[in-house]
Amino acid sequence: MSGGPLFRAEPEDFRVDEIALYPPSGSGGHTFVRIEKRLLTSDGVARQLAAIAGVPARDVGYAGRKDRVALTTQWMSVPGLDPEKALGLKLEGVRILEAVAHPHKLRTGQLRGNRFTIRVRSVDDAAEAEAREVLERAVAVGMANPFGAQRFGHKGRNADQGRQLLEGKRAPRDRRKARFLLSALQSEVFNRVLSERPLPLEAVEVGDVAQVVESGGLFIVEDVEAEAERARNFEISATGPIFGKKMVEPAGAVAVREAEVMTAMGIPSAQDLVPPRGIRLPGGRRPLRVRPQDPSMIRDDDGLLLEFGLPSGSYATVLLAQLFPGLREGKG
Repeated sequence: MSGGPLFRAEPEDFRVDEIALYPPSGSGGHTFVRIEKRLLTSDGVARQLAAIAGVPARDVGYAGRKDRVALTTQWMSVPGLDPEKALGLKLEGVRILEAVAHPHKLRTGQLRGNRFTIRVRSVDDAAEAEAREVLERAVAVGMANPFGAQRFGHKGRNADQGRQLLEGKRAPRDRRKARFLLSALQSEVFNRVLSERPLPLEAVEVGDVAQVVESGGLFIVEDVEAEAERARNFEISATGPIFGKKMVEPAGAVAVREAEVMTAMGIPSAQDLVPPRGIRLPGGRRPLRVRPQDPSMIRDDDGLLLEFGLPSGSYATVLLAQLFPGLREGKG
């Protein structure tokens, strides 16, 4: 098996199914449409739906962007589109699976997570054994939770454009795109902080902003001995910065390290931060690790078939890179 492990030889090798945060209610001025798309971006489908409904593309809502080179399902909301009409739509590369009325627009981040079914080909016995060990450890102590390369675009230009927006060198003509570019810059800062953290993923230290895994609540770690066991049991996890006006700040050495990264990357402090006009930039915290949910790895004639869930905002490609060093990606 020359060349090493390969994925996305075909779009069907990478399947993503969105897990909704809540079901549509059945009444209201928006229609929640569950779509299956192939070789299309979420933005591309949103523009098609907007054109059919006669509304601006920004009025079509969705909880998260899904990979283009993949077979993916997700919910989108469209104002003023009749559910029966939606079910009868014929779109290139898109199937309409459900259409249900709802009172409100679907907003970014309003999803529980995603379930992945991924085919990895050309995996020899040694690579499979290593992947199983890495997956077992990821379930036990968590996997690193950086933002994936697709967040940053070609040659990392999304973050560069986000920096230009923040510095006032670029006008935010499209608010949805501007928010995405700024989030790429936030993601770049988070990834740098994660890569430079001197502690294991399962550890916390004084000054960390920790997240309670079950509730999502945040608190400052003051007593490491009291919190270390909770961290080992995956009840809490340390977090990194998503910079913004209302981000919860760490303390002590953690605060010093985060401030050094932000200064080096040209990010103003919260009190000096001035978002582009019309753009809110509240910020937040993101866990440094996540746990793959209900994973399985099955060998068959076509290689390995992996299934697992990840929380909202975490990347399957990040886990794949950790499972299969040197993983090759096909063109789909």
